[in-house]
Amino acid sequence: MGRSRSGDRTMPLMDHLVELRSRLIKSLLAVLVGAVVCWVFYPQILDFLVQPYCDVAPEDAVAAEAARQNLLGGCELLVLDPLEPFSVRLTVAGYGGLTLAIPVVLWQIWRFVQPGLYPRERRHAATFTVVGALLFALGAGLAYWSIPRALRFLASVGGEDLVTGFSPAKYLSFVVKMMAAFGIGFEFPILLVFLQFAGILHYRQLIRARRFAIVGIVALVAVITPSGDPFTLMVLSVPMYLFYEAAIAIGWLRLRRERRRSPEEPSENAHAGAVAAGESAAGSTEEASDLGGEAPREG
Repeated sequence: MGRSRSGDRTMPLMDHLVELRSRLIKSLLAVLVGAVVCWVFYPQILDFLVQPYCDVAPEDAVAAEAARQNLLGGCELLVLDPLEPFSVRLTVAGYGGLTLAIPVVLWQIWRFVQPGLYPRERRHAATFTVVGALLFALGAGLAYWSIPRALRFLASVGGEDLVTGFSPAKYLSFVVKMMAAFGIGFEFPILLVFLQFAGILHYRQLIRARRFAIVGIVALVAVITPSGDPFTLMVLSVPMYLFYEAAIAIGWLRLRRERRRSPEEPSENAHAGAVAAGESAAGSTEEASDLGGEAPREG
């Protein structure tokens, strides 16, 4: 049972399941439409995805020797299976469709959880959706920029006697996993801010968990990134920790704004209000101490 959008009655479990099915269908349709678009523009998309490999293609002398031996002399991908070109096109269309449908999927997720939120919290729906899509795109773009450097590391770590020649399926799997890992990692602040807005998490809890967060972020990045090279580890870990600090700042500013509200205008979020009332006894001096600065003076 959960609250409906009106906030004054409960929604039966069956209604939740019906709405979940509706949201899933709309999300899948959006992915299907995106997949059709990516299928049509597959040649351009493949050229874009292969470009990082071309950036680390063999030098002229190595390319000439490869051509003499009837090997790959450029940045082409080596097909070893007759069915591989078709499966690669399906893979590009599927992942590309999911990428294009990210805004729609995020919107449907938000609309599904919206009935359990207060009216004031629902006003942030558009902001969460737009910011979430932008952060995912920013993370994927950062991954695309870091892929050539990761490939150089992976190609050099094996020694000079190895000839680099990737198959399309394995190479595209590597690229997609890198971009997905960075995109999902950049959704990290959205999750933290949402949990604070929902009253599940408090910014002071994030402050106390700073040291554990640093270790956890580095460990998580090491697991979700397929390359495992130090450069990629640093490129994703640093922004994720900065996002962690940004989530703390947003939570602090939100609670400060709640305290400035008129007593006749109670907070709609009972849990957040209770936490705010309990924390207010500590005073602004303790807040500033946690944040590492001086207590702000009221005008």
